Amino acid sequence: MFDGLLRFLTGLDDGRQSGGRDDASFALAVLLIEVARSDDRVEVRELGIIERALARRFGLDRSEVARLMKAAEEGAIKATDLHHFTQTVVRQFSEGERIGVIEMLWEVAYSDGLLTGDEDALIRRVAGLIYVSDWERGEAKRRVTQSEK
Repeated sequence: MFDGLLRFLTGLDDGRQSGGRDDASFALAVLLIEVARSDDRVEVRELGIIERALARRFGLDRSEVARLMKAAEEGAIKATDLHHFTQTVVRQFSEGERIGVIEMLWEVAYSDGLLTGDEDALIRRVAGLIYVSDWERGEAKRRVTQSEK
């Protein structure tokens, strides 16, 4: 009951703002933006990676990605935690797709060439919430760092 009231008060139950309460694309966009924001600055390169990942994953055109990004940025600012977003990912993504989500998060985190402790901690927390094992999280990190070389 409290969660529902909190979502109502923060505007997260408003389908116009969130793209739909259980929208997988919105949930993923918020998680990606949260990683970009976790080091207190969002780089243009990070936004580009997020936009390409969302377009590729959901088959969106440029205008759809722009609308999704705007809604997700607002949602990330209003969100008090990541639980709703991670649970949407758990419900709507397969195990392999959830590992792919962690790879996307690593790509955003490493896009500026430096991994901060806050980025690492956030990805570790998200991985746990979407039931990606520590081993799979580490393998996803390895794949991302090796592909950048």
